[in-house]
Amino acid sequence: MNADVEFLNYVYQNSQMGIDTLEQLLEITEDEKLQTYLEKQIEGYRKFHNEARDILNRSGYDEKGLGTFEKIRTYLMVNLQTMADDSTSHIARMLIQGSSMGITEAVKKLHQYENDVEKDIKKLMEQLQEFEEENVEKLKDFL
Repeated sequence: MNADVEFLNYVYQNSQMGIDTLEQLLEITEDEKLQTYLEKQIEGYRKFHNEARDILNRSGYDEKGLGTFEKIRTYLMVNLQTMADDSTSHIARMLIQGSSMGITEAVKKLHQYENDVEKDIKKLMEQLQEFEEENVEKLKDFL
């Protein structure tokens, strides 16, 4: 698999994970300010999700979404982590950890394939990284 496709699939899967997790948390939290912010975050992830899919499809590739096991595992982990503590602060911490992992992986891929990807695809990954960094900063307000 070439680096462009790997990058795009990473963006596609990362944004899918964000959408799925945030939609699940929207049903759990009762904090209206957090709900509003989660909805805004979902919109951001949808833009990345659609753009990565569209570029892959135009290039003749099918997007590779998250596997069933990964979706179930994530769903169960969110439920387990919020079962004992569904406070706004705890949910914000969970999301900060998730976004931090996304940032780390994006930076790792950017360094690994620095000269092997097209500029527009690299820019999409950099934008995703910035989006995740902004999420971390804004989520700190909910701690």
